[in-house]
Amino acid sequence: MPDRLLGKAIPFGVYDLSKNEAFVNVGNDHDTSVFAVESIRIWWYRMGKECYENAKKLLITADGGGSNGYRRRAWKTELAKLAEETGLQISVCHFPTGTSKWNKIEHRLFSHITMNWRGRPLITMDVIVSLIANTTTASGLRVECVSDERAYPIGAKISDDELNLVKIVKDDFHGDWNYTILP
Repeated sequence: MPDRLLGKAIPFGVYDLSKNEAFVNVGNDHDTSVFAVESIRIWWYRMGKECYENAKKLLITADGGGSNGYRRRAWKTELAKLAEETGLQISVCHFPTGTSKWNKIEHRLFSHITMNWRGRPLITMDVIVSLIANTTTASGLRVECVSDERAYPIGAKISDDELNLVKIVKDDFHGDWNYTILP
C-alpha cells in the first residue's frame, strides 16, 4: 500500500490453524525473503515457541511466488539460518502458481483484516497495526501485530555455493515445492 507521503505498509502473516491465532509483522521497507523469514522468526519467539515448546519440526505452507517463493534462494538460505538457530526441521509446502487462494491464511486471516479496516483511513503505521491487532471473528480468531521498521534491502544475491550449504531434503512429490530444511 504505497503512498509517497505516508510510505507503505507490508504485512506478512503467520496463521496457526490449530489455535486460530495469527501474527502479522508489518514492515515499511521491502517485501524480501529476509523480511518473510524474520516475520516467521518473530512469530516463533513471541507465540510459537511457548505453544509448541517440545516441537522438533515446523510446517510452513507458502505461496509459490513472491518473497517466500519456491525459487527464492534467499528464502531457503534464511530458513536454513532459522532452522539452525531454533533446532527445528522446517518443512515447506508451496502452493502451485495461481492457487494461493487455497492457503488458509488468505480466507481465515487476511480477508478478515481487510473487512476490519474497510472504510477506515490507513493514515499511520500505528493505525494499521492497531486495526490488524483488533481483528477478530465469531470463531475466536486472535491476532497479534507488530510494526517492523528495519531495512530489508532488495537485490541480495545467493551464490550456488551458499545455496549448496543449505541442508534440503526434497519430498518425492514435487520436491521443488515440498521440502524440508534441516538444522
